[in-house]
Amino acid sequence: MPDLHLRGILLWAVCSFLALYSLTAAGARQTVFPLHISANQRYLEDAAGQPFLMVADTAWSLIGDLSREEIDSYLADRKKRGFNTILVSLIEHHFSRNAPRNFYQQSPFKENGNFAAPNEAYFDNVEWFLRRASDDRFLVLLVPAYLGVNGGNEGWYREMQIAGAGALKTYGDYIGKRFAKFSNIIWIQGGDYDPPDRDLVESLATAIAIANPGTIQSVHGGRDARTDFVWPEAHWKQLDTVYTYGNVAAATLQQYLARPTRPFFLIEGVYEGENGATEETVRTSAYSALLTGAAGQVFGNNPVWHFSGPGLHGETVPWPMALSSRGAQSMTYLKDFFNTIPWWNLEPDQGKTLTSENTSTSGIAVAGRSRDGKLIAVYLSGMRSLTLRADVSKQSTTNAKWFDPSSGKYIPAKKPMVTTAGNLEYTVPNIRNASGYGDWLLVLTQGD
Repeated sequence: MPDLHLRGILLWAVCSFLALYSLTAAGARQTVFPLHISANQRYLEDAAGQPFLMVADTAWSLIGDLSREEIDSYLADRKKRGFNTILVSLIEHHFSRNAPRNFYQQSPFKENGNFAAPNEAYFDNVEWFLRRASDDRFLVLLVPAYLGVNGGNEGWYREMQIAGAGALKTYGDYIGKRFAKFSNIIWIQGGDYDPPDRDLVESLATAIAIANPGTIQSVHGGRDARTDFVWPEAHWKQLDTVYTYGNVAAATLQQYLARPTRPFFLIEGVYEGENGATEETVRTSAYSALLTGAAGQVFGNNPVWHFSGPGLHGETVPWPMALSSRGAQSMTYLKDFFNTIPWWNLEPDQGKTLTSENTSTSGIAVAGRSRDGKLIAVYLSGMRSLTLRADVSKQSTTNAKWFDPSSGKYIPAKKPMVTTAGNLEYTVPNIRNASGYGDWLLVLTQGD
């Protein structure tokens, strides 16, 4: 864990690096908050009616651990890389150096765990951060009281039980009114746990909804739990989430098919730098989610999510250096790619495009297609070729190209081989992409 002197040196290095780059893409359209749910209940739109693809970074401990100068540095880097959303805890219980106090030694409550007695100085600092995020057009996924795995000491669940529903209602009313001026917030209830008694979370969420009726809320549940199953009567919840370390495509497809239809996003997959995850691992999670109906996805990196403070796994570099990780670079290319297509028209393939030959390998193939079939995007990992049904692609009218998700570069696809069954087999341009991994994206656009 770096001391304050080292943190200062690292911060200077990052700021110097950022000065070499433009912070905004030329001609990029700025998001107009607040967001709302699209008419078809599949994605988010901004106030101007433009689809909003959530490209998020996990920054759980930002409010609890960083100085204002460090926050500015972090926001500048994430803006430069194309991130438009941040997931962060409003109050930190465990994963920061001085929890629950912030960098300036301010506690969120006048007495620890007394949700009915907020400390104005602490929330003044939160307001400063939210204004900075709003100025930079970031959506903030704000967790008012992270519960913690199994309701343990990583989160606030035990204190919430002691405080009771009345105190949480007071807290929800306070933060709901205090931050109603910011239209760039989506409140995220829960946190790694589906409590047997949901009244505490219900009281908090309901109070926020009453204090700020236009706000959108969702929930971060237990891993592999269906939020639409766990919270079926939650009137305050407009978005669902997917949280899995397993097969993301299977989990997001299941959520896509759930009824009633509701937008959802991948709120957590395996973080880069933890559990053996590589840049390809996080790319697989992200593309799998977005090609199977998710309205966004949240990237995570160790040590960035806890800013080199208390974490769950060892780190190899301090957080300012990890900002430029290969996984983070991949998210820039992902954002650039989806900016070039009408991603909001994509739906999961569900057997319309891929043949059974693709599922007989040990690799991964995930396809999304526009409803009219004129746009097809297939992400594959660990596969040297991809076989598509003959009726989805006319060779004379189809533009096929490969996208390298590790470099953002396109390569024209060679003419596919026609199999004995009449299907079309596309071969990847190289066994390895620019980063040395084996994942590629095949993009086909078809004329009339």
